[in-house]
Amino acid sequence: MTIKHFLSAADLTRAETEALLDRARALKAEWRGAGHQPDARGALPLQGKTLALVFEKPSLRTRVAFEAGMTQLGGHGSYLSANDIDMGGRESVPDVARNLSRWVQAIAARVFRHATVETLARYATVPVINALSDQEHPCQALADMLTLREQFGRLQGLRLAYVGDGNNVAHSLMLMGATLGVNISIGCPPDYRPDPEVLVRAERLAAESDAVISVTSSPVEAVGDADAIYTDVWASMGQEHEAARRRPVFQPYQINAALMDHARPGALFMHCLPVHRGEEVTADIIEGPRSVVFEQAENRLHVQKALILSLLGL
Repeated sequence: MTIKHFLSAADLTRAETEALLDRARALKAEWRGAGHQPDARGALPLQGKTLALVFEKPSLRTRVAFEAGMTQLGGHGSYLSANDIDMGGRESVPDVARNLSRWVQAIAARVFRHATVETLARYATVPVINALSDQEHPCQALADMLTLREQFGRLQGLRLAYVGDGNNVAHSLMLMGATLGVNISIGCPPDYRPDPEVLVRAERLAAESDAVISVTSSPVEAVGDADAIYTDVWASMGQEHEAARRRPVFQPYQINAALMDHARPGALFMHCLPVHRGEEVTADIIEGPRSVVFEQAENRLHVQKALILSLLGL
């Protein structure tokens, strides 16, 4: 891998992304088999290495997948909450980056503002991973692409419909999907469309991979002929105060049996979790046989291990 940091789903070339997915698949098979085995010296690949987890937001999947992945590969994850650091308050972001770079081998940051993770990367001398920002969620997109490839055996030419808020998850899906040749259809209310700059960037990437990126206000149009339908909560972390106002706006975009019927027969259901059953998706869909949400969740572990190893040149 030629990049030093992983801040955006567009940071990886197609070849780099596919190599990461191949490695994640191998790590998954290894872990489900005999587990990760030490080398001839009796050491695991991340022996003696530490990943700093700088989290301004709470987390289940991201934190546990990073910590468990480091442990499984012989390393250690050091969790630092907002109360521990108070970036921009007690400690400036550049100082956090420069201090951590003296102690750890990589930093994963889950932050409110994308500018924060960019500043960490600017001042750090170790790899920085975007573990979620208001602009993107690239680790989630990696797990999603691995899940799709496992389910369909390919990515090129698949049609993924994302219905709901044009948020950070939608941004990363558009960028990584476009890189890998996945057709991405976004269905969202007019006032909640994806960032225009991200859309332009995704369209540029799609032109190189023969993919199509489209945005519509019609959920039925968005899911038409889709191989998989994806949604997220209607109000992300930090937007909870908008939940009541957003609910009636997004109600027509709920994933339910009627909407799923407009996709291809057997279309999968995807969600990055956590989920509000009865809001963005009905319980029968997320609990049904076409739901792969917990495969997505497990795959966070495997893609994040592959990412750390690759960024560290191991």
